[in-house]
Amino acid sequence: MEVALFICIIFIASILQTSTGFGFSIMATPFLLLIFAPRDAIQINLILSLLISILLIRNVKKHVDTTILKRLIIGSIGGLPIGIFLFTSINLIFLKYFVSGSILILTVLLIMKFRITQTGKKDFWIGGVSGAFTTSIGMPGPPILLYFSGTDTTKEKLRATTLAFYLFIYFVSLALQLIVSGTSQQVWVSSMWGIPIVLVGLIVGQILFRWIDQDKFRWLTYGLLLFSGLYLLIQQL
Repeated sequence: MEVALFICIIFIASILQTSTGFGFSIMATPFLLLIFAPRDAIQINLILSLLISILLIRNVKKHVDTTILKRLIIGSIGGLPIGIFLFTSINLIFLKYFVSGSILILTVLLIMKFRITQTGKKDFWIGGVSGAFTTSIGMPGPPILLYFSGTDTTKEKLRATTLAFYLFIYFVSLALQLIVSGTSQQVWVSSMWGIPIVLVGLIVGQILFRWIDQDKFRWLTYGLLLFSGLYLLIQQL
């Protein structure tokens, strides 16, 4: 049962990541926590997410907004150690409550047509928050996705820029995780089993991306965020 659940999680999350640019960690992390210990679940997510970013970046790099990308990376440097501190010193249940509550509140604001004016300063701040989310719970997606959605960024630009950012943030976060909290054989064996599943999911996701228009893309974003926030919350009740 656990093997079947693992395959379904990785396959569906890979499709979402490829077709939207952000779905893997949002989908995979909460469900991987049902199978693995928190450290192992987060590290498996980081490894496979890094692999996806490496495989996809060449196809979308022409849509990357390099100015925003640089700001996000610089901002994330300040958030990465904060996330590691939270991961090692704060109760993970409390952290999940905080993250789920933040996701749900901000998603409701977006659905109600709340909009954000994009500025260079906000780019730095969002990068920092995303960095903290990555090293603490392996989920950089929610803050950066909420920000881009609130500024009406096109799906091509959102997908490409977030993938480029993830390429950096996942690599650094994984390295910090390994140094600070160590790893296990199960992490690497499970990640190796997940690679062929990811590859199939990438192919299916690329096909779906061509069929999703901007409006459907926006509502898919909202749905994923609501699902992620609700699931993290319900998981603790």
